[in-house]
Order: sequence, then C-alpha cells, then structure tokens
Amino acid sequence: MARGTTITTDRPTSKRVGALRALWPFVRPYRAQMALALIALAATSAISLILPLAVRRVVDNFDDGAGLLDEYFGAALVIVAALALGTAARYYFVTRLGERVVADIRKAVFARVVTLSPAFFERVMTGEILSRITTDTTLIQSVIGSSLSIALRNMLILSGGLAMLAFTSVKLMGLVLLIVPAILVPIIVLGRRLRGLSRVGQDWIAASSGAASETLLAAQTVQAFTHESRSIARFDDVTERSFDVALTRIRTRALMTAIVIFLIFAGVIGVLWIGARDVRTGAMTAGQLVQFVIYAILVASSTGALSEIWGEVQRAAGATERLGELLAAEDALTDPALPIALPRPVRGQIALRGVAFRYPTRPDVSALEGIDLTIRPGETVALVGPSGAGKTTVIQLIQRFWDPAAGQVMLDDIDLRAMRRDDFRQAIALVPQDPVIFAASALDNIRLGRPDASPVEVQAAARAAHAHDFIGALPQGYDTPLGERGVMLSGGQRQRIAIARAILRDAPVLLLDEATSALDAESESLVQAAVARLSEGRTTVVVAHRLATVKKADRIVVFDGGRIVAQGTHDVLVAEGGLYARLARMQFTDMAPMPEPA
Repeated sequence: MARGTTITTDRPTSKRVGALRALWPFVRPYRAQMALALIALAATSAISLILPLAVRRVVDNFDDGAGLLDEYFGAALVIVAALALGTAARYYFVTRLGERVVADIRKAVFARVVTLSPAFFERVMTGEILSRITTDTTLIQSVIGSSLSIALRNMLILSGGLAMLAFTSVKLMGLVLLIVPAILVPIIVLGRRLRGLSRVGQDWIAASSGAASETLLAAQTVQAFTHESRSIARFDDVTERSFDVALTRIRTRALMTAIVIFLIFAGVIGVLWIGARDVRTGAMTAGQLVQFVIYAILVASSTGALSEIWGEVQRAAGATERLGELLAAEDALTDPALPIALPRPVRGQIALRGVAFRYPTRPDVSALEGIDLTIRPGETVALVGPSGAGKTTVIQLIQRFWDPAAGQVMLDDIDLRAMRRDDFRQAIALVPQDPVIFAASALDNIRLGRPDASPVEVQAAARAAHAHDFIGALPQGYDTPLGERGVMLSGGQRQRIAIARAILRDAPVLLLDEATSALDAESESLVQAAVARLSEGRTTVVVAHRLATVKKADRIVVFDGGRIVAQGTHDVLVAEGGLYARLARMQFTDMAPMPEPA
C-alpha cells in the first residue's frame, strides 16, 4: 500500500472535559432553542422532586377519609401528566438541538478539509477524515442530543434531592453525605483512564476506516496482484487493535459502574436501616421515612446515571478534540488578507522565475531547481522529459497546489500568492493524467467544468471531445450514472470526459497533463484534433511522454532532474542532439534488428 496508517497510540489525549467548550460556537446560534430545552428540563426535574411529597401526604393521611385521598391521587395524576408533557418537550428540543449542531459541525469540517492543499492529504488518510466526520460527530450528537440533557436533569435531581433529604431528616442526610466521597473517588480515578482509552479507541477506529477506504478504492489493483490476504490481514490487525482498546475501556467502565452502584446502594441500605429504627422509636413518621426513601432512590439513581454518562462525556470530549484538529488544521497554503484581483480579460501569460521546489515528504530530493520559464499568451508549450523530471510539478505549481521554496510563479505578471486561489483558478482548465469521474451522471460530470452550462452546451463540449457517441450509447444517455470513479468507462473514455470538461470551461489557460496517454491510436488522433481546436488562442501547457503529441507545439521545453536542459521546436531540438533527440529516436525510429544468436 502507498501509505501506512497515521494513527499512533501516543497521540495526546484530552486532559479535561472542558474540551467540549469547543462546541459552543456551534451551539451559540441556537441559544433560544437551548433555553426552551433548559426550561423543560428544569420543569421536569422540579416535578420529579414534588412527587415524593405527595406520597408522604398519602401515607401520613391514609386514615383521614376517602375524599382527601381522592384529592391527593387526583393531584398526583395532574403532576404525572405535566411530567409527561415536560419530558416530551425536553426530548424534542434537546434532540433537535443535537441533530442541528452535529449537522453544522459536519458541514464545517467538510468545508474546511475540502479546501486544504495536497500537503495535508499526504499526512492524513482520507478514511481517517471520514471517520472523524461520521463516527466522532455521532458521539457528539449522542452527548448533545441525549447525554448532556440527561446529565443536567440528574444533576438538578441530585442537588434538589439532597436539599429535600436535608428537609426531611438532617440526621439521615448527614449519613448520606458520608457516602459521597467514597463514590467520587472511583469516578474521578477511573474516569481519567476512560478519557485516554476513549481517545485512543477513536483513533484506531479511524485507522480501520482509513485502511478499508484505501483498499476498497484500489480493489481491482489489490485483486490483480493477489494481495487480498495481506489486505485482509492488515485490516484485521487494525480492527483487532481497535477492539482491544475498546475491550479495555469496557472493562474499566464496567468496574467503575460496579463500584459506584455497590457503594451507592450499600450506603442507602445502611441509612434506611437507621431510619427504620427511628420510625419505631417515633423520631420520624412512616410518611417521612417513605419520602426520604424515595428521595434517596432519586439521589442514588441520579448519581449512578451521572457515572454512566461521564464515560460518554469523556468519549465526546476526545471526539471534539479530534474534530477540532481538523477545523484548526493549518494549511501550508493561505490566501492573502488583501488579495489582488486577476484582471479580466485574462491574457494568460505564465512565468516561473527562479523556482525551486521540494515535496514535503521528500525534502532531500529536489523536484525543481532554478526554473526560469515564460509562456507567452496564446502560446502552446510542451514539457517533456523522463519520468520524475519535474513536468507535472510545474503543472501543479501553476495551479498553486504547492508554493515554491524559492522564486515566483506568476500569471499575467501577478504572483499567484498575491491572489485568491479560487479567483485565478477560474482562468485555468485542467485535463489530468488520471481524470476523476464522480458517481454522478455523465451530464453532471462534464458540468464540473461549468456548473451553469445548459445541456446543449454540455453536448457540444462532448462532441468536440469525441465523447458524444459513447455517452449516447449509455443506457440513459447523458443521464446515466457513471459509477464510483467512473467504473463504467474505459480509461480513454474517462479522459475524453475530462477533455469535455476543459472544453466546457472555456478558460484562457489550458493545462494538459498526459491527456492522451490512455487513448488508442484512433481516439488519440480524434482527441488531438479537438485539443488543437481548443488550444487556439489560449495559453496551453502540455505534459507528454509520447512525443508525437507535442511535435506541433510552438515550443518544447525539455526537463531532466528538475532542471530545464533544452528549449526549442521539435526540429531544432532533434538537430541539436541531446536528451530530446535521444527520446525522439527511441519513439520515432525503428529498433535495429537483434543479432542472430551465435
């Protein structure tokens, strides 16, 4: 595989649940909805705390007549109805808030990631990014849309219940408070362990997604080289590591739950035993004891629920940090605060002045060194040379996918770094070596060149690229979905779709990176004719290994080892000898016959 996982277990973990504060910018726009949820939450908590008072009155006044009992039970029914309505309102507002916030987070993360330069994607696998956008946001949705509201409700019930316990019996309340420190110790100690495990677990899930994504996107290559068993073993290994971390987390949480529940209910049983003795001695009424028991159960269940929710909050804190990393990711490329607008109409003059460049992943290898090249408006320039000579790097620098380490790349005498990328890229059309086809219709794939183009304009572009006939033969013509990465098309057909995009874009600068490399001889001839028409009046930069495609270029620039070694027309370069002449002989001259064996 091209890249290994970028996940390691030594990545920093969340130091505090305060990491969830990073969610506030996404919650802030919905303060009114949050207020309604809190009102419903407070109302249901208050109603829950009123019920034990009603039960006490029923118990203590059981012998005072049926009429009074009817009133008490009628009041209890009204309280229960209010509790049901309040709970439904709380669920609606809180869940809606959670879904809305998570949708906004997903949109913000995707909007950030999709604008990052290629340097970012050399460090982070696509599958890991997708895991963060899906799995991590699901955790946050669970916390905002459920766990936090339940936690707040239980905190209100806990504090209100403790107050009512004191109101009922200060003596028994004091005994309850003695239990609290014993309960908090395992929650704090084991909670820290859970926080770290949750972050590591999410990292391994992301690694699993990255491994699966990378393999599935290259399924045919994997199968062609019978690499299935190794790919399966790799995925199994990452998944098992994820399971091992999850199992440790589950054990830790189960241990914490067992300890907390035992301490809570053991303490409650002890307190109730003392309370029962007080009833026998007349120190308190049976109704008071029942009221205290109910409040004690509410307090105990709230504490237990908080210990359960704490684990979810810890996981959400880790997920929030991971998403925050994407939102705060620093891009190697930035647009200037005060950009210069590219003057229209665009002339299309391209200049590289003293350009040197090294890829971040290969800092010891110079991709380009001392490049000085000016391409005049409307000129067709071909870049040729052996693989790795720097030709495609020039194409990428012209689009500002990278910035040179030294020198300038200019369009119409303006440094690309002084302009907004989406501004000057509108003046550029690209036909890449490996065109990307989306899982959309043929019409929408070509419309990538100009989204507002009419179907007639799309068809005209397809005809010019000699793609109309094979598109028309598809089951639904231009409305036929082309499948993920264009699996329904051949390599040559995918490139003709890409050429149709460039024709539709109608940009003053045209970049062709091995645009005809996957075409058969007949298709190549047709596409070359289309490209020739397309390049008329445009600045065209052609990268090609097959010299037959560049013979008619206004100028040929020969690269070798990241440097320009020769420039001129085909005839001039052949006459000069050197690298180009050697490449030309290899492609245009019949090989000498092999000597007969002795």
